[in-house]
Amino acid sequence: MRTAVVICPGRGTYNASELGYLAAHFPDADVMADFENQRLAGDQPSLASLDGADRYSARTHGRGDNSAALIYAASLGDFLALDRSGIEVVAVTGNSMGWYTALACAGALSAADGFRVANTMGGLMQAAMIGGQMVYPWVGEDWVPEPGVRTTLLNLIAEIGSRPNHSLALSIDLGGMLVVAGDTAGLAAFETAVPRREDRFPMRLANHAAFHTALQAPVAARARATLPATLFGQPALPVIDGRGAIWWPGARARDTLRDYTLAAQVTETYDFTRAVAVAAREFAPDLFVILGPGTTLGGAVAQALILAGVQGLANRTDFKDLQSREPLVLSMGRPDQRALVT
Repeated sequence: MRTAVVICPGRGTYNASELGYLAAHFPDADVMADFENQRLAGDQPSLASLDGADRYSARTHGRGDNSAALIYAASLGDFLALDRSGIEVVAVTGNSMGWYTALACAGALSAADGFRVANTMGGLMQAAMIGGQMVYPWVGEDWVPEPGVRTTLLNLIAEIGSRPNHSLALSIDLGGMLVVAGDTAGLAAFETAVPRREDRFPMRLANHAAFHTALQAPVAARARATLPATLFGQPALPVIDGRGAIWWPGARARDTLRDYTLAAQVTETYDFTRAVAVAAREFAPDLFVILGPGTTLGGAVAQALILAGVQGLANRTDFKDLQSREPLVLSMGRPDQRALVT
């Protein structure tokens, strides 16, 4: 039996090519019915209608209150579909809103309560829509760090964030990418200050607020007023958060998990790179299984493993060679790789 760390994706992973993903892959009709009842009670479009639409609409599908629900449902469905006769899940982690899914996969939230948390947070973020996000790379196309680039970028972010009437901070440390978040002035200043790369960076992220920064404090406060501690329990599996901290089964009070999830997880930098490195070093899994929807998180996971020096990986070529011999990272959003774990 192979061991695996499961990785739950965040926002931006359900796009046009993912239409129909729930209809094709979600394995439990009763669980889906519960999700749909929650959407109906909130006067929200059903997941079936969104997933079954003739065409993808960024204005509709990309909204936080729809996107979060679609992604959570798709990811949880993939977790339920894993072949447990051949795979032992030893830990779970996630990127950004994938933390909520990770809590459900680890058993700290029920499937229904995890959906409630993800759907509520998506709705609160959409209603407030404070600030925005953009991404910028700090490694080369071979995924090797470029000397001094990361430090220079972090210093620039801090300097812009300290200017009067500017807000800018590191939102997510995402492998070889920095996700930067802030207000209009802060984002514009960063955009102007950095050189354009690969004809697409810096790249603004549509329908994304300034996640994981102090600007989200009002959203975090509303979440704490809306989501009770009774939703949260002890994880049955180790779960790694956005600081790289491991929540071991039975080790901490329920209220502590809620406090992190609805405070620091919302308002402080999410270090996905560190979470992956901790997963590799502490659990040494045979596989990293990235749940769907989408396949965009695979590069960030690979880059995080390279940065951590896992199995001697030093660059993109090393990673591709390893994948061709004995895959280390499998994305369930890819049909060929999904078949290896379901």
